[in-house]
Amino acid sequence: MRIVDLSAELNLSEVDSLLASDVQQNIDKTVHEIIEDIRSRGDEALCDYTKRFDEFELVPELMRVPEEDIQWFASDADDELVEILRQAAKNIREFHEQQTEDSWECYAGDGIRLGVRQTPIGRAGIYIPGGKAAYPSSVLMNVIPAQVAGVERIVVVTPPRALEENPLVAAALKLLSLNEVYRIGGAQAIGALAYGTQTVPQVHKIVGPGNQYVQSAKRHVYGIVDIDMLAGPSEVAIVADETCDPAWIAADLLAQAEHDEMAGVWLICWSRELAASVFDEVRAQLELLDRSSIARVAVVDRGIIFIVGGEDDAITIVNHIAPEHVEVLMAEPDHVSDNINNAGAIFIGRYAPTVVGDYFAGPSHVLPTNRTARFFSPLGVPDFMKRTSVIRYSGRAIERFGEMIEKFAIAEGLTGHAKSITIRRHKA
Repeated sequence: MRIVDLSAELNLSEVDSLLASDVQQNIDKTVHEIIEDIRSRGDEALCDYTKRFDEFELVPELMRVPEEDIQWFASDADDELVEILRQAAKNIREFHEQQTEDSWECYAGDGIRLGVRQTPIGRAGIYIPGGKAAYPSSVLMNVIPAQVAGVERIVVVTPPRALEENPLVAAALKLLSLNEVYRIGGAQAIGALAYGTQTVPQVHKIVGPGNQYVQSAKRHVYGIVDIDMLAGPSEVAIVADETCDPAWIAADLLAQAEHDEMAGVWLICWSRELAASVFDEVRAQLELLDRSSIARVAVVDRGIIFIVGGEDDAITIVNHIAPEHVEVLMAEPDHVSDNINNAGAIFIGRYAPTVVGDYFAGPSHVLPTNRTARFFSPLGVPDFMKRTSVIRYSGRAIERFGEMIEKFAIAEGLTGHAKSITIRRHKA
């Protein structure tokens, strides 16, 4: 983990160069070929890629997981953990119920009524990863906002051994009454959801985390379907003062570093003593971490401690890098937290580590990464809703405003537009 002293001058160009990644992802061509093959051959291609990448013999008849199998896999989950899942789901649902919006209309005079009609999308595809770890929390965080929105059909895809290897994922599916689950993963699963196959239905939106092949596939199919976001490796930026225990800060940094070798973990402080103590704590705690081999790569390659001039510089650097998670671990955090505008989620106070949001607090943990918090938002109920404009006009309104509309259309050279008004004015 590097310590970078920017206390004399906050050079944001230097910050940009430090955060830039030299890793080149040469996967788009492969992903494009996979998706086009899925479009062309459907189930046959899905089975071929499942055998190739997952070493799993799949036939179309076994693609959908029977509901009784989900129940059977879920029965192996620890009862105490299932109850924790249940409480987390309650928290997540209660939070997202606050995000619902009603349709509305307003009267604008002369028989004009204008409004917005809110309707859920018809079909959502949820990708639940396997691989380095399986995440029952991702089931809750992706599915519950869709359910609250009222999505009629929710289709889940997950790598072929995910439910057998992690019964808690199956328990999460059972808890949410999800019974349309397909044992497919990777870019091929995204292609199947986007275009449909003989067995897998086409959806309208695809959400959920995944590796770089999955994210590349989502990029490829965007426009054919909607997607949540192009989520990269996990990130956390911690703003801390001397009142926070360095061991707590180190633990929070490592909690995100253990996700992925490409995770970004950053401390922003104005105390050299705190920076040095956290540096030492990270090294000590890293040796005791179960996933130390993953976390060590992230800490070495992507871990930075920024020493800045004070709170205002900390605010500037956070808003510049727009992290996925921001923790403000200070005795008096409000000045800093109130002025952070670019972040996926802000955790305020020393007793609010990122992990409470990962699992339990309520807001979805599906958050913008790679500095996209400047313009993207966390996954929520609005992501599963469509807004339709509603316009009611009367003859009286055409009589009053028609000539202006005609002149507007003619000014744009669209005389056909103008005529559709003229023909009504003479009858109004």
